[in-house]
Amino acid sequence: MKIPGPDHPITLSPLNGRVTVQFKGVQVAQSDKALELKEASYPPVISVPRSDISIEHYERTEHRTHCPYKGDASYFSLSANGQIAENAVWTYEEAYPSVKEIEGHVAFYPDKVTLDIH
Repeated sequence: MKIPGPDHPITLSPLNGRVTVQFKGVQVAQSDKALELKEASYPPVISVPRSDISIEHYERTEHRTHCPYKGDASYFSLSANGQIAENAVWTYEEAYPSVKEIEGHVAFYPDKVTLDIH
Protein backbone atom coordinates (compact mmCIF):
# COMPACT_ATOMS: atom_id res chain seq x y z
CA MET A 1 0.00 0.00 0.00
CA LYS A 2 1.29 3.43 -0.98
CA ILE A 3 0.25 6.64 0.75
CA PRO A 4 -0.65 9.65 -1.42
CA GLY A 5 1.79 12.52 -0.99
CA PRO A 6 3.52 15.37 -2.82
CA ASP A 7 4.88 13.02 -5.50
CA HIS A 8 1.44 11.41 -6.08
CA PRO A 9 -1.35 13.56 -4.58
CA ILE A 10 -4.93 12.32 -4.33
CA THR A 11 -7.79 14.56 -3.26
CA LEU A 12 -11.46 13.75 -2.84
CA SER A 13 -14.18 16.38 -2.67
CA PRO A 14 -17.93 16.55 -3.10
CA LEU A 15 -18.92 17.29 -6.69
CA ASN A 16 -20.58 20.67 -7.00
CA GLY A 17 -23.92 19.93 -8.64
CA ARG A 18 -25.78 16.89 -9.90
CA VAL A 19 -24.28 14.33 -12.25
CA THR A 20 -26.35 12.32 -14.70
CA VAL A 21 -24.72 9.32 -16.37
CA GLN A 22 -26.13 7.92 -19.60
CA PHE A 23 -25.17 4.87 -21.61
CA LYS A 24 -26.57 4.57 -25.15
CA GLY A 25 -29.24 7.16 -24.32
CA VAL A 26 -30.37 5.44 -21.11
CA GLN A 27 -29.83 6.98 -17.68
CA VAL A 28 -27.74 4.54 -15.62
CA ALA A 29 -27.00 6.85 -12.66
CA GLN A 30 -27.95 10.23 -11.26
CA SER A 31 -26.63 11.76 -8.06
CA ASP A 32 -26.23 14.99 -6.17
CA LYS A 33 -23.88 13.17 -3.74
CA ALA A 34 -21.10 12.33 -6.19
CA LEU A 35 -17.41 12.70 -5.35
CA GLU A 36 -14.62 14.05 -7.53
CA LEU A 37 -11.29 12.27 -7.20
CA LYS A 38 -8.20 14.07 -8.45
CA GLU A 39 -5.10 11.89 -8.65
CA ALA A 40 -1.67 13.17 -9.68
CA SER A 41 -1.79 14.28 -13.33
CA TYR A 42 -4.72 12.03 -14.32
CA PRO A 43 -8.07 13.54 -15.41
CA PRO A 44 -10.57 13.89 -12.53
CA VAL A 45 -12.83 10.90 -11.89
CA ILE A 46 -16.47 11.25 -10.83
CA SER A 47 -17.67 8.59 -8.36
CA VAL A 48 -21.39 8.04 -7.77
CA PRO A 49 -22.87 6.33 -4.69
CA ARG A 50 -24.11 2.85 -5.56
CA SER A 51 -27.46 3.83 -4.06
CA ASP A 52 -27.86 6.29 -6.98
CA ILE A 53 -27.35 3.84 -9.86
CA SER A 54 -29.96 1.95 -11.89
CA ILE A 55 -28.63 -1.50 -11.01
CA GLU A 56 -30.58 -3.29 -13.77
CA HIS A 57 -28.04 -1.90 -16.29
CA TYR A 58 -24.98 -3.25 -14.41
CA GLU A 59 -23.51 -6.73 -14.55
CA ARG A 60 -20.54 -7.69 -12.37
CA THR A 61 -17.58 -9.13 -14.25
CA GLU A 62 -14.55 -11.14 -13.18
CA HIS A 63 -12.18 -8.32 -14.21
CA ARG A 64 -10.01 -6.92 -11.39
CA THR A 65 -7.23 -4.36 -11.18
CA HIS A 66 -5.01 -3.13 -8.38
CA CYS A 67 -3.94 0.41 -7.53
CA PRO A 68 -1.19 0.72 -4.93
CA TYR A 69 -2.85 3.94 -3.66
CA LYS A 70 -6.53 2.91 -3.68
CA GLY A 71 -6.69 -0.90 -3.47
CA ASP A 72 -8.39 -3.59 -5.56
CA ALA A 73 -11.04 -2.55 -8.08
CA SER A 74 -13.97 -4.71 -9.19
CA TYR A 75 -15.78 -4.06 -12.47
CA PHE A 76 -19.23 -3.98 -14.01
CA SER A 77 -20.33 -3.99 -17.62
CA LEU A 78 -23.18 -1.72 -18.68
CA SER A 79 -26.07 -2.80 -20.89
CA ALA A 80 -28.84 -0.73 -22.47
CA ASN A 81 -30.76 -0.73 -25.74
CA GLY A 82 -29.25 -4.10 -26.65
CA GLN A 83 -25.67 -2.83 -26.38
CA ILE A 84 -22.97 -3.71 -23.85
CA ALA A 85 -19.86 -1.87 -22.68
CA GLU A 86 -17.54 -4.40 -21.05
CA ASN A 87 -15.90 -3.32 -17.79
CA ALA A 88 -17.12 0.28 -18.20
CA VAL A 89 -17.62 0.81 -14.46
CA TRP A 90 -15.34 0.15 -11.51
CA THR A 91 -15.65 0.21 -7.74
CA TYR A 92 -13.35 -0.12 -4.76
CA GLU A 93 -15.29 -2.26 -2.31
CA GLU A 94 -12.48 -2.17 0.28
CA ALA A 95 -10.60 1.03 -0.47
CA TYR A 96 -7.38 1.86 1.33
CA PRO A 97 -7.71 4.21 4.33
CA SER A 98 -6.45 7.31 2.48
CA VAL A 99 -9.41 7.13 0.04
CA LYS A 100 -11.98 5.30 2.21
CA GLU A 101 -14.71 7.73 1.07
CA ILE A 102 -14.88 6.08 -2.38
CA GLU A 103 -16.12 2.80 -0.90
CA GLY A 104 -19.71 2.25 -1.92
CA HIS A 105 -19.24 4.37 -5.06
CA VAL A 106 -18.82 3.50 -8.73
CA ALA A 107 -16.79 5.34 -11.37
CA PHE A 108 -17.20 5.33 -15.14
CA TYR A 109 -14.82 5.37 -18.08
CA PRO A 110 -15.74 8.69 -19.75
CA ASP A 111 -15.30 7.23 -23.25
CA LYS A 112 -18.02 4.63 -22.48
CA VAL A 113 -20.73 6.91 -21.02
CA THR A 114 -22.00 10.47 -21.18
CA LEU A 115 -21.46 12.41 -17.96
CA ASP A 116 -23.56 15.56 -17.55
CA ILE A 117 -22.87 17.79 -14.55
CA HIS A 118 -25.43 20.49 -13.85
